[in-house]
Amino acid sequence: MSKYAEDVAKFTSPVDEAAVDAIVKYCGIALRNRDSSLVSASDQAELDRVRDGFAAKKLGLGAEAAAAGIQQVCEKMKGDRSKERVTFYYLLAEATGTLGKLK
Repeated sequence: MSKYAEDVAKFTSPVDEAAVDAIVKYCGIALRNRDSSLVSASDQAELDRVRDGFAAKKLGLGAEAAAAGIQQVCEKMKGDRSKERVTFYYLLAEATGTLGKLK
């Protein structure tokens, strides 16, 4: 199990490793930088980028569905100070029923 899948497993089970791998591939070089590998749930501009980028382009979600999903993920991860981007994206796909679009 990859380090990304292990982090996802802290919040949900079972973990679809193929979906995790697809997210890692989507994020690419952004995961190399500590700052860009995390999602700041307190920064509305960051959440808007998640909504307009990953949620809209990769998952095909409309703005309302994406915003509702992002809110669910923020609530689920609120105890985690460093929200890994891969985990955040995975939980967003799971919350919106779009995990299948990642494979």
